[in-house]
Amino acid sequence: METRQLGKSDLNITPVGYGAWAIGGGGWQFAWGTQDDNDSIAAIHRALELGVNWIDTAAVYGLGHSEEVVARALKEWPGAKPYVFTKCGLRWDEQGNIQKNLHADSISREVEDSLRRLGVEAIDLYQIHWPPEDPESPDLEEGWSILSALQKQGKVRCIGVSNFDVKQMRRAQSIAPVTSLQPPYSLINRGIEEDILPYCLREEIGVIVYSPMASGLLTGAMTRERATRLPKDDWRASDPEFREPKLSRNLALVEQLREIGKRHGRSPGEVAIAWTLRNPAVTGAIVGARNARQADGVMRAGEFQLSDKEINEIEDFFEQTAA
Repeated sequence: METRQLGKSDLNITPVGYGAWAIGGGGWQFAWGTQDDNDSIAAIHRALELGVNWIDTAAVYGLGHSEEVVARALKEWPGAKPYVFTKCGLRWDEQGNIQKNLHADSISREVEDSLRRLGVEAIDLYQIHWPPEDPESPDLEEGWSILSALQKQGKVRCIGVSNFDVKQMRRAQSIAPVTSLQPPYSLINRGIEEDILPYCLREEIGVIVYSPMASGLLTGAMTRERATRLPKDDWRASDPEFREPKLSRNLALVEQLREIGKRHGRSPGEVAIAWTLRNPAVTGAIVGARNARQADGVMRAGEFQLSDKEINEIEDFFEQTAA
């Protein structure tokens, strides 16, 4: 696969990276249901075999378990090691209750825990997972300052943010450069197009988007029956996009993507990912897979480009369904 420079850093990443949210397993607030660790490791290995050169995880995924599974996969992987990205700022207690915490002492403990779980000497990209609830909170500056200090100490190579808006990125930039932003972006979640993506393009901030397949909704594998039977420990069961009245339109969109994909021997999910990557501000897309078969179906999306005609077909779908 080709690689792209992430912001102004020395990281050159493939257009698609492996997303390790779902492999955190079940039993926590934002779980995707139960998950077999051996399937997870096979999915990671298949993604790497296909040329993917970065993995994105977070301390909170599975309350530390995702990072541990990534470490196992890398220990067993005989080839060149990929970049490892993770996140901080969400802590949990013994009962599994999750809270935001950007205080310097908390993040200093978090980075040590992540280094230990991942089994690495330095984290390639360390990201603040979410900004504070209070938009004026000085916790943002405190958290970003400690990330800058960790970078100078060599514990992390690059530092980035996730789910920040333009104002929040400006505040961070006043302290230290922002390597990258990680926002949600898909055909059914386009809120970053107006302000955030143009800002990142101007400022040369890399953008790695998450949920380009809308948390599995646009993969082609999601059906109406499956959506209605999502287990209670799968957070998507309460997501409005997986319920009516939005579900019918979203499934109709999948059929549109399937039709385009058939022309190229591609899955609907690959079309959805390629659509996000066509934006010049987007450096890469985070793509999850829970087993090797799923990885085969989506990890080559970075090699696929939609034509202008096909992009217009997709836009026409939204105009027609809106009417």
